[in-house]
Amino acid sequence: MHLIPKDDPPPQSQSSAPASGPAPTYVPSQPVVVQMPSSGAKIPILFGAVVVLLAASGYLFYQVSQLRTELATTKDQILDQISKVKETSSVSTQTSRQNVESLKKELEAARRAANQSAGQAKVDALKHADELAADLRKAQEVQAKKVDAVGQEVSQVKDSAAAANTKIEGVSTEVATVKTATAANRADLEKTIADLRSAKGDLNVQSGLIATNGKELSALKALGERNYTEFKLPKTKTPQRVGDIQVLLKSVDPKKNRYTIEVIADDKRVEKKDRTVNEPLQLLLSRATIPYELVVNECKKDMIVGYLSAPKVQVTRGQAAN
Repeated sequence: MHLIPKDDPPPQSQSSAPASGPAPTYVPSQPVVVQMPSSGAKIPILFGAVVVLLAASGYLFYQVSQLRTELATTKDQILDQISKVKETSSVSTQTSRQNVESLKKELEAARRAANQSAGQAKVDALKHADELAADLRKAQEVQAKKVDAVGQEVSQVKDSAAAANTKIEGVSTEVATVKTATAANRADLEKTIADLRSAKGDLNVQSGLIATNGKELSALKALGERNYTEFKLPKTKTPQRVGDIQVLLKSVDPKKNRYTIEVIADDKRVEKKDRTVNEPLQLLLSRATIPYELVVNECKKDMIVGYLSAPKVQVTRGQAAN
């Protein structure tokens, strides 16, 4: 008798079984003791042995193909999970903290799956796990930057509010100061008006209040009862316009505070001769029922300084009579 051993099965694949189940175990066949037949029976026996070997090889090839399919499925699942992780990393800041925790959990799951894989699949899984870790760090950095930005904006708003409060306090102080100054000016104005005097004009018509200086003239303007035109009239050969009349300074004596002028109005010339300062010179014009008043407050060399007071309402005497 001769021993005809069966061919040993191919060695186990280097790739371990997928996480879904253990890899099948191949047990070598025990040697078969075969009694050598006669020479006429050798060919059928050898043919049968070949058929058995082919069947065993086909079975082993099928098992290897199944392992490769399952390994590719596992790889696709890992790539799909990584794609989902990348999609979730683009969510808004409001849910960034939840995404960070989710990324941590998925990262641990991916690493566990990578540790269970073998060969190139493990290398790829670890690579994608590192990418997930990088995405996690970026998400944390973005979240930290946004938190810092919000903190800076809050700080700027606080600074702006403080500055606004300071400005408001300053404006309030200025308003109080203006109110105080206004009250003081009003009191001073009332006192100045009380000190003004009235007099009869050169036409023997009772004059209004007479201003003898700039302060008193400002008080009269504040009353708003008449129109006032200030003038500085030099001595010239031609008349000078003062308000809506013309005046010609003919002579002036600064030592005696006396002067002589000629007034031109309504196509008439009226001479006011040898007049004194602060004396109201009254002019009856056709355009008004109330007299104009011209007051000289100061006599200088070849110049007089004063003002012209005119009624606000310009009505002709004819219209007033009607």
